[in-house]
Amino acid sequence: MATNRKTKPRQKPTRRPGPRTLAIDIGGSGIKAMVLNHKGTPVTKRLRHPTPRTPRPRTVVDAICTMIPARVKFDRVSVGFPGVVTRGVVYTAVNLHPDWVGFDLARTLQRRLGKPVRVANDADIQGYGVIEGVGVELVLTLGTGLGSALFVDGCLVPNLELAHHPFRKRQTYEEQVGRAALDVVGKKRWNRRVLQMLDLLGRIINYRKAYLGGGNAKKLEGPLPRNVRVVSNEAGLLGGIALWHKH
Repeated sequence: MATNRKTKPRQKPTRRPGPRTLAIDIGGSGIKAMVLNHKGTPVTKRLRHPTPRTPRPRTVVDAICTMIPARVKFDRVSVGFPGVVTRGVVYTAVNLHPDWVGFDLARTLQRRLGKPVRVANDADIQGYGVIEGVGVELVLTLGTGLGSALFVDGCLVPNLELAHHPFRKRQTYEEQVGRAALDVVGKKRWNRRVLQMLDLLGRIINYRKAYLGGGNAKKLEGPLPRNVRVVSNEAGLLGGIALWHKH
């Protein structure tokens, strides 16, 4: 006679969580880092370390490796760098040190951290963190210098470098709205310059929307044009996930 046996319910196979990304943002005054899950959501608090006073490649790489606690687990690394970067190699670094030119940051960090590394311009990464992906969108980062990124229907226009183009009074955009200019002329005049910059770039590029990030964006006062908004500086980390989706 058959006995009734209780069959155990089949257990669903446990899904392995997706890869975690260590997002790093190298700036003229600070280096920031945060770990994101496979969806781009932060799973750690933001870490910050002052940029070394002499920001040569070796001292910056050492600072990055020192600031990441051993307990922090990640599978890959995204890095935002303030200059032109192609295939992980730095080609300009005006606000850091001349030794960066020609430096393979991706390969060096991959060797030090033991994980795959992708590097892009910091404004490009900021843009990936905030754009809507519709029409022409401009991203400007107001920090030690001026970062810029341009997107058309969500696609990046590579290697855009507006900072060192002539702007006004025989000076470049960076000379007029960078941190040094802010310190010299004060917030009121600096604010006017930023608005002039937005107006001029609006007539040149005809952007649908512009996004202002970077550490000094919070110092803007008064109304901005309707199609311009200030975004969180954390976008420079959150956008790092896109380097693994868009390449």
